[in-house]
Amino acid sequence: MVNKVIDTRVKQFIDDNKEAFERQLLIEAVNVNDKIESILRIGNINLIENAHKLVAYVSEAQREELVAFANQEGVAWAKHSLTLAFKLEWVSAIRRTMWTFIERYINEADKTFTMPEFFELEKSINERLDLFLNAFFLRYSSYKDEQISAQKDLVEDLSVPIIPITATTCILPLIGSLDYSRTTIIQEKVLYEISRLHIQTLILDLSGIADMEHEVIDNLTKVIDSTKLMGCQTVITGLRPDVVRKMASLGSHFDAETKTLGTLQRALQFYL
Repeated sequence: MVNKVIDTRVKQFIDDNKEAFERQLLIEAVNVNDKIESILRIGNINLIENAHKLVAYVSEAQREELVAFANQEGVAWAKHSLTLAFKLEWVSAIRRTMWTFIERYINEADKTFTMPEFFELEKSINERLDLFLNAFFLRYSSYKDEQISAQKDLVEDLSVPIIPITATTCILPLIGSLDYSRTTIIQEKVLYEISRLHIQTLILDLSGIADMEHEVIDNLTKVIDSTKLMGCQTVITGLRPDVVRKMASLGSHFDAETKTLGTLQRALQFYL
């Protein structure tokens, strides 16, 4: 109870000296000063205003509000890719400025302040600031992870572009390099789209693939076998000579029911 009263008095003292507090904060946060306007412009984040919020939540032991504020800040900084070093320096500057004004409070407004009260206050204020930083970094990190996961899903969708050309026929043009991981993604996406779109014929165009390793060829045959099990015929187009020679040397081959055509144009003529 005594500590709560002390916290409230400290907060009131800082409020009464608001302008002086802000001046001292800007002195402490040397490297952040030049970034205050750009951070406001980029992320609509008012560092000065938010510093007063943080001081209020910390001084008045509003733990739930403190964590909620940290989560809000974490998302804002992650969303706009703001530099974490600036955030860490800013909070460190707030911490130093708070202790500067706590010292002034003790010297000017409460000369009866005892050592046990000081250590109790020091422990509680630093613990709450650390709580804020911990919650901020956790939310920042989790939001970034969510962004990375969403971008990964988007990249995977773009790497398997299944294009409908009739109600039952689709094209899957593959470009670039194929590895085991990508063929696994292709298999998952193809099977899902066959079920969703009721695809009966899938034209798999490989003209954009210059080379394939043995395990990739093997995995690609498994993709074709899987489509067959779902009642979908796979048509291969655009096999390059180097790929065909490698398949022959390895003894690899597609299922006998898998149709192959030289070019995508021939397949389109046939199925359209």
